[in-house]
Amino acid sequence: MIRSVVRGTGAALPRRIMKNADFEGMVETSDEWIAQRTGIRQRHIAGDDETTASLGEAAARAALANAGLTPADIDLIVLATSTPNNTFPATAVEIQNRLGMHHGFAFDLQAVCSGFVYAVATADLYIRGGLAKRVLVIGSETFSRILDWSDRSTCVLFGDGAGALVLEAGEGTGSIADRGVLAASLRSDGAHKDKLFVDGGPSTTGTVGQLRMEGREVFKHAVGMITDVIEATFSQAGISADDLDWFVPHQANKRIIDASARKLGIAEQKVVVTVDLHGNTSAASVPLALAVAVADGRIKKGDLVLLEAMGGGFTWGAVLVRW
Repeated sequence: MIRSVVRGTGAALPRRIMKNADFEGMVETSDEWIAQRTGIRQRHIAGDDETTASLGEAAARAALANAGLTPADIDLIVLATSTPNNTFPATAVEIQNRLGMHHGFAFDLQAVCSGFVYAVATADLYIRGGLAKRVLVIGSETFSRILDWSDRSTCVLFGDGAGALVLEAGEGTGSIADRGVLAASLRSDGAHKDKLFVDGGPSTTGTVGQLRMEGREVFKHAVGMITDVIEATFSQAGISADDLDWFVPHQANKRIIDASARKLGIAEQKVVVTVDLHGNTSAASVPLALAVAVADGRIKKGDLVLLEAMGGGFTWGAVLVRW
């Protein structure tokens, strides 16, 4: 059977680093308050010349270089983002053009923080369906553009960045030992829309709007929803938490990450955490964390890796990959 095998990973971050202490003159907060409640120490903020497209392009080029491939080898680009350069066309086609790629096809996928997990599952279906042999999957965000910088409950949480991976069609036997995407579980429930949303849009206000969040409500639902899709993914693959080599969760809040891992019985040393360095970068958080863990040698060929995310909508999902 066809499997979607990871060939390479890459990341890109804006030049500017904003430390927790930098907020102390802007809103009523402190480095200690932010770090204790979220685990965040710093985040990257895009400059005027840095956009979702430019960061996505840089991450894509890094992933291609890591894979030993060029844009000519790619059939499809799937970009997960909630902060596109334009309402339309899709920012994916802008990245396609920036890469000098004038073949194949490209589109954006919008599932907020779950976007990259959704995009990997989507790319896997295109590969297994025979519509693409190699797919560039990107998560790129500039959430700093939609923050209310006077709202201390949200402005300290988010950052900008991009991560990418290259998936390639490979052969498998259909067993858990195969390399590639092995299982996925995706969910959404629009009843929770008002708990995490942006208060604008082309069809409603005609404006971009700003991010609004009921933090306690999101936290209350997060652990249960996350464990739900992970357990469904385990069931599909016929494995348990003990079989995992690495857990790469959405980097939103260290408390949510820790609580989810404990509930699932995933050992702390198997959890990849980068929220302290990047903050919540929405759809970019999982690929950024992946790129860090691959670059420092933690994630190696043959490792069993679980990806997970939850975002506005609510959307949530998990993907199991043999590296």
